[in-house]
Amino acid sequence: MSTQHARRTLFKGGTVLTMDRTLPNLEAGDVLVEGDRIAAVGAGLDVEDAEVVDAANAIVLPGLIDAHHHAWLGVMRRMMPDVDDLFAYIAVVAETLGAAYRPLDMYLSTKLTAVASLDAGITTIVDACHNSRSPEHTDAALDALDSAGIRALHLVGKPMDKTASPDHLPGDIERLAANWNGDGGLVRVGLFGQLDLAAWTVARRLGMRILTEFIGDLSRLGPEFSEKGVLGPDNIFNHCTRIPQETWTLLADAGVAVTVNPRSDALFGFDDEGFAYQQAVDHGLAPALGIDLDTAFGSDMFGEMHALFSQQRSAMRTRRFRGDAGAAAPISVQAVLEAATVNGARAAGLERSIGTLTPGRQADIIMVRTDGIGVFPASHAVGTVVQAVGRSDVDTVMVAGRFRKRGGTLVDVDTAKLLADVAASRDHLFGTTGYRP
Repeated sequence: MSTQHARRTLFKGGTVLTMDRTLPNLEAGDVLVEGDRIAAVGAGLDVEDAEVVDAANAIVLPGLIDAHHHAWLGVMRRMMPDVDDLFAYIAVVAETLGAAYRPLDMYLSTKLTAVASLDAGITTIVDACHNSRSPEHTDAALDALDSAGIRALHLVGKPMDKTASPDHLPGDIERLAANWNGDGGLVRVGLFGQLDLAAWTVARRLGMRILTEFIGDLSRLGPEFSEKGVLGPDNIFNHCTRIPQETWTLLADAGVAVTVNPRSDALFGFDDEGFAYQQAVDHGLAPALGIDLDTAFGSDMFGEMHALFSQQRSAMRTRRFRGDAGAAAPISVQAVLEAATVNGARAAGLERSIGTLTPGRQADIIMVRTDGIGVFPASHAVGTVVQAVGRSDVDTVMVAGRFRKRGGTLVDVDTAKLLADVAASRDHLFGTTGYRP
């Protein structure tokens, strides 16, 4: 990881989207970073001895937060772009290729996902790992996230295939908590616990967040989940598609975090016009966005924002067309960007540290160019970010005050070597299993 750390950096003269409802956006403003934190936001800041980033013709905003991603699938990018059967997906991803993963394959896939995320303006990833085959596999994933310089919550979970033993979990999370959750670093560990209440108890004792992937067709909450204290703000429920209203009420009353994956949920046909995002909002929750899969997509939150905007409007207008006077109003681009920033911070348990450009918070900042032919003119800043900006427009990425992308180029990444190593990992997995896409 780079030792370069800009002690004072000034983003100068850009359009500033604070995403903080108590702080105004600025048509032309500055953001001052000192060390790893935001020191000031304002117009015409008078600062000496700071490295200046020229933000003219650019938008400065909080880093995007990918609230649900299986980073270990990086080597399998777009291997199953048309899949619509969850169990066919599991047969390849878990029972075939995942079962052959070495710690090296875990490292390289996770590193590829992390670096690609930074390149696309994602400064935080909630890494849902359901292939924690051994302590060595977990260590490899954590080392990959740490070496990439991304902020991450790595959720350790049982492998999905039938050949792996989960006996080291949840016991291993004691070691992981001691190694990763006490030093204030960028990478932390939680539990991908599904509905295993015994494992939840261990995680809670260690102060960990707990992830459950929850699809109404495939799982139900038993009566024990209605007991006081079983569900709480440390729970993250992902997907939340096609679940009954009484379950939504239970989740809302407990204040759980909810994440949705617009493209993935549509890919597998998990969601319907009830629309999990809108159900969460209607119950007073603030759903965050995740990318979920590299097997069909990749590290691109702009795609998730496009999908959320389109799907919500399609679902709600379909309901209204059918005579549902209670259908929600069309979603706004502001709500979409909040789902990709502030709501993601809440899902990761970091709402007091990231997600907004608020003085005192961690300096997780991105700057996107608006002078490109596909973006200019940026007459509506939030609309431009949500509907027009893409990976190639992400000029600068900063995590905790450190540059991870500058002038459109990743910092301290040997891209050629990483891609060669990933290709070798893929070839090893194909050769070991005999699988071909």
